[in-house]
Amino acid sequence: MSRLGKHMLDDQIAKAQRLVKTDSYSMSVGEVTAMYERAEIDINPEFQRLFRWDVDQKSRLIESILLGIPLPSIFVFEKDDASWELIDGLQRISTLLEFMGLLKKPDGGIESPSKLVGTKYLSSLNNCVWDKKSSISGDQVAIGRTAQLAIKRARLNVEILKRPSDNLTKYDLFQRLNAGGTPANAQELRNCAIIMSNPQFHASIKEASELDYFLKVINANADQMEKQRHMEYVVRFIVHCNFDYAGDVGVEIFVNDKIIVLSGKSDGIREKKLIEDTFDLLFDSMGKDALRRFEGGRHT
Repeated sequence: MSRLGKHMLDDQIAKAQRLVKTDSYSMSVGEVTAMYERAEIDINPEFQRLFRWDVDQKSRLIESILLGIPLPSIFVFEKDDASWELIDGLQRISTLLEFMGLLKKPDGGIESPSKLVGTKYLSSLNNCVWDKKSSISGDQVAIGRTAQLAIKRARLNVEILKRPSDNLTKYDLFQRLNAGGTPANAQELRNCAIIMSNPQFHASIKEASELDYFLKVINANADQMEKQRHMEYVVRFIVHCNFDYAGDVGVEIFVNDKIIVLSGKSDGIREKKLIEDTFDLLFDSMGKDALRRFEGGRHT
């Protein structure tokens, strides 16, 4: 690398580092759950619908805590009112809250507490609950005070992205942290970043992705919709309608960045109308074959 190139790289590193201001605490599970009860840490309910562990994964987490295996760090963003927004660690924290009977539904109610299954080293976890409750079906075994205290006293590191950090850094960090070690695909992660930026914008473009003519023209099947392909097409469409792609970064990075820029200044109503008008016109003109290639005498 030339001296000039190295100087430019050093400048870019220094500039990017100034955007990220962090702190770190060691906290107990009990302290984190108490913050949640006081509304001092926010877990967006929309995330809970996008990412849900199964009962085996939940049980293995409780097993790990009871065996004394250290928990990975969680990452939070410090908001303007000094409360925290969870960026990474959703499954671990929501699993603990649900098991303890504290996890809130999107409507403000409480999720039914989870019941564990036996694990590799702790088969006796089968049917274990935090406390016996009538809302839990089937056989129940209360986990007991000793195990409860062990869970509450388990410690985890909290990495805090401080308020002076650039707001877009939060979304970038979310995607970087969640891009590995999770079954989520790129659009599922992008959905969460959009929700973090502007829930109303997300709701509007989600409605657009479910419009009848749009789904017919893109020919989305159930498997593709399960993988959020229809939302991906909506996002790419509105990004390319609003921004020129210069080719200086990867397409995924370009789409990720620009959809957050767009969500920061729009409620999504205009974008929904654009999709509705465009795909109504396409369907009226050429039906469900509008975007299919025509070759060999037929659409494919």
